[in-house]
Amino acid sequence: MLDPSVLSPIPGEKDPHQVNDHFAIGLAPLSLEEIYQLVDDGGNGAIVVMSGMVRNKTDGKAVVALEYQAYEPMAIAIFRQIAAQIRQSWPEVTRMAIHHRIGRLSVGEISVLVAVGCPHRSEAFAACQYAIDTLKHNAPIWKKEHWADGSSSWVSIGACEAENP
Repeated sequence: MLDPSVLSPIPGEKDPHQVNDHFAIGLAPLSLEEIYQLVDDGGNGAIVVMSGMVRNKTDGKAVVALEYQAYEPMAIAIFRQIAAQIRQSWPEVTRMAIHHRIGRLSVGEISVLVAVGCPHRSEAFAACQYAIDTLKHNAPIWKKEHWADGSSSWVSIGACEAENP
């Protein structure tokens, strides 16, 4: 459930982390170099990047493409809430970025990037894992699997992850 206090700062007051974090959903290909640069900071001793890609099989069935759709305003709000929750558990996180693609993606293309910058690697790894796991279960993003036999099926990301770890 969304916490409204996380989604809207007090009018006229800026969230100190808002400038350091970056959240995006779009059709353009995602860039590992760009997301790394977005979280790079002199205070970091570690940057952890998680790259989710379109794989060629699901449950032994040949996949040719995935199609993603999202309710973008709410998904971005969820990304912001994830960042706020991370800062409660790992306050030393310096910067975060979450980017997700929508539209039709071919096998091998990057569908999601999550990056976390932090002074220490253990916290960076933990925060990054929390971010992707929470995103997959909470963000209103859906995917349609297109198989080699011409059939297709919509699945939610959270349901897909629970069945296909």
